[in-house]
Amino acid sequence: MRLAIVAGEASGDLLGASLIRALKRSVPDLQVEGVGGPLMRDAGCRCLHDADELAVMGIVEVLAELPRLLRLRRGLVKHWRDDPPNVFVGVDAPDFNLGLERKLRRKGIKTVQFVSPSVWAWRQRRVHKIARSTDLVLCLLPFEKAFYDRYDVPAVFVGHPLADEIPLYLDRSEHRRQLGLPENGQVIAVLPGSRRGELKRLGADFAGTIGWLASRRPGLSFVSPMAGAAVRRAFEEALAIAAPGVQVTLVDGRAQACMAAADVVVLASGTAALEAALVKRPMVMAYRVARLSKWLAETFLGLHLKHYSLPNLLHTPPVVPEYTMDAVTPENLGTEVLALLDQPARRQQQVDAFEAMHLELRQDAAARAAEAVLKLVRSATPQEQE
Repeated sequence: MRLAIVAGEASGDLLGASLIRALKRSVPDLQVEGVGGPLMRDAGCRCLHDADELAVMGIVEVLAELPRLLRLRRGLVKHWRDDPPNVFVGVDAPDFNLGLERKLRRKGIKTVQFVSPSVWAWRQRRVHKIARSTDLVLCLLPFEKAFYDRYDVPAVFVGHPLADEIPLYLDRSEHRRQLGLPENGQVIAVLPGSRRGELKRLGADFAGTIGWLASRRPGLSFVSPMAGAAVRRAFEEALAIAAPGVQVTLVDGRAQACMAAADVVVLASGTAALEAALVKRPMVMAYRVARLSKWLAETFLGLHLKHYSLPNLLHTPPVVPEYTMDAVTPENLGTEVLALLDQPARRQQQVDAFEAMHLELRQDAAARAAEAVLKLVRSATPQEQE
């Protein structure tokens, strides 16, 4: 069996590698080639291009790189048209992969999209493009499959790799010892984001929240994971202005450990919110984008979100306090943190929801994805498998 696969960025490389290994348990002589990173290479993928070549973010940046990306995609189409694989899997990177899948599918090659685009949230009309492009969508979240079912697009819920990776229980005291935090007392983890843009939008208010809390609850300890030197410098500047004299333990990376050490987490919307839920730590979430971006998303892209954090999208009723745009203030965030610290019932409500969420998402995603891919390949006619 021959597998063609294209993944972009580190997260796609990780997912692609886990899928390759799971497939090889059933098909030991599996041949794999495509676009990937070091993890996929280690798993046995012959990389025609490196995943970093697809890692382009931002509208202006994408436009500047568009001719190169289109040449790369044309080259892949020609390569696999001349020597067809049994199946093609596009791992995330939907802007690149859906177009590639559509062209390969027209040539009779079975195609799979691993990780659904967020069509349930915005640009829902893309579901028709997905239907034309792929034979199967592998969904990480259960409500994604329900969305595709409404449009008769074949989809399988495989679970979320983070839920497989993160243990059901993480010892708070052990993580505090590892990070040099006091084992007794209350610890607040503040995650200002991994990108400069996030920090620009939320850093001052997150630093202000630390200052607000420290002035009202002097015994609190604070820890913040830093995604890099630039983020650290920017957050240190924000702390010097909004929380002068407050001791904050800044940690290089290790966001999950910081969450596990905490009693409450303050963070931005995104994958970090799902990670905090899987770590079972109560949280308060903030979300802010440029007003123009929000207006464009709602007016022209059809944003359909009542809630922004994945835990609230996964659980009814929503359990995580969310503050957006002008409501993101130190007083609002700090008040919610104190309420979670002082009201055990509110904390437990979140923890109970997170435990149920973890069990629902913990499905051995790689194995289930491999099973679905193999089922698709075996459903092909003998002529299609040649």
